[in-house]
Amino acid sequence: MAAARRQLAEVGAAGLSLREVAREIGMVSSAVYRYVDSRDDLLTRLIVEAYDALGETAERASAAAVARHPGADLERWVSTAHAIRRWSIDHPHQYLLLFGSPVPGYVAPQDTVAPGTRATLALVRVVADAAGGGRLMPPSPPDIVLPAPLTGELVTLAGTVGSALASTAGSDASEELSAGPALSADAVLVFLTAWTQMFGLIGFEITNQTRNMVSEHEALFDATVRRLAHQLGLR
Repeated sequence: MAAARRQLAEVGAAGLSLREVAREIGMVSSAVYRYVDSRDDLLTRLIVEAYDALGETAERASAAAVARHPGADLERWVSTAHAIRRWSIDHPHQYLLLFGSPVPGYVAPQDTVAPGTRATLALVRVVADAAGGGRLMPPSPPDIVLPAPLTGELVTLAGTVGSALASTAGSDASEELSAGPALSADAVLVFLTAWTQMFGLIGFEITNQTRNMVSEHEALFDATVRRLAHQLGLR
């Protein structure tokens, strides 16, 4: 796995080769199949490992924020977001493995789904706990009419998120874990917007898309996640 991570940094996920991994650790290429079934199997292990590391980082930050200041939803959101960013900046190749370009021909198996939701659930749990505690301000009424199919998807997603939070209760050691009340479709829409903006900003920083625009990336991220918290209704 360590050799695979080094190769990931050198040639990217699409260039990952079992033959090269075997060569680096002094093993004949056929022997590596005693440990992994294929290149895709190794890639899946790298993905699960990275998702779990990111998820654990987010969960610990969220739990620590609750321990410091119970009910301080905005600071819990900000602390969790910054923990996600720090892990991502420290592990850029693993971040891009998870959120960068798809690997041609690779289809992620079901094994990646649960690990892949951990960091996201750590964020959405902040919103759900605020709602459950009566502290979540309602999102501003949208100035557009959502198409009925999208509204239906958001309602379905709200139920899925509620079920996921209930099934993982206790994973971040929070004193305020709750399943809801269920988030509204509007709240889910605002969360989706915040989630994609946050991870998009991290991705832009890692891939240097903001060069010649801003150098204070941490301050920009902090301002962004605090603005997003306000939009979400966190105070």
